[in-house]
Amino acid sequence: MNLDVTWIHGATGEPTLQVHRADERTFILRQSKSVTYEAPFLFLLVGDDRALLLDTGATAEPDQFPLRATVDDLIGELPLVVAHSHGHGDHVAADGQFADRPHTTIVGRDLEDVRAYFGFGPAEDRLPAETVTFELGGRTLSILGSPGHHKSAITIYDPRTGFLLTGDTVIPGRLYAFDYPAFLGTLDRLVAFAEEHPVSYVLGCHVEMRQRAGRDFPIGATYHPGERRLEMTVEQLRHVQKAAHEVAQRPGVHRFDDFVIYNEPRQRDLRLLVLRGQLHKLIGRRPR
Repeated sequence: MNLDVTWIHGATGEPTLQVHRADERTFILRQSKSVTYEAPFLFLLVGDDRALLLDTGATAEPDQFPLRATVDDLIGELPLVVAHSHGHGDHVAADGQFADRPHTTIVGRDLEDVRAYFGFGPAEDRLPAETVTFELGGRTLSILGSPGHHKSAITIYDPRTGFLLTGDTVIPGRLYAFDYPAFLGTLDRLVAFAEEHPVSYVLGCHVEMRQRAGRDFPIGATYHPGERRLEMTVEQLRHVQKAAHEVAQRPGVHRFDDFVIYNEPRQRDLRLLVLRGQLHKLIGRRPR
């Protein structure tokens, strides 16, 4: 398994989409910051019978973001399931590129769609605290309900690589916990799961932290020189869990070395976040 990669981060001349082959059946893709400041990561896991694409990025137009063509080049005519770590717009925008692809299922982004497709049991307003399996053919994934950031969020564990794919729940960046009790429950389940399974890396969908401890890039920044690595360790996951419990009674913004927790962020917290991004743009920092 190979994670020796320098990710595109907004420098001049970069491609609109980067593909990294972690092994012969595992691909990590990153959208360019020149197309969208979100620059999300996507994951393509290939089995004997079908492949799973986790997320479709933040841009719908294939001329700006050729996701369908890239995936087809990688897997040919293999059946495909398009699913999402959660339903926010920067993770579902290119779903339409796959609408006419043969032998392709696009899992809906709503809670009921996710629950029904993967076979989760009933719950009132979020995914239940259970783990289900999903078969690709010679590659069986575990899928955990992971609400807190989004009510239909999931985490995927791939035993082939040991990857724990956490969406926006755990990233080297800003952890927006809009339902904090659910967020704490998810972190507890993820840590318990990681202690019972061989997890190589925790991989989220964004990098927002600088290498300097506790410092994140401004929201909207289209150039990330010196950003943190994508992969996190199980020890860092435990640190997220511990930190989240420590600030559970304190809504607002809390900075730690590898991440920033937004505990049910208040309007003033979000206004300051946006203001910082606007000031960054006014300064006029440009890629070098």
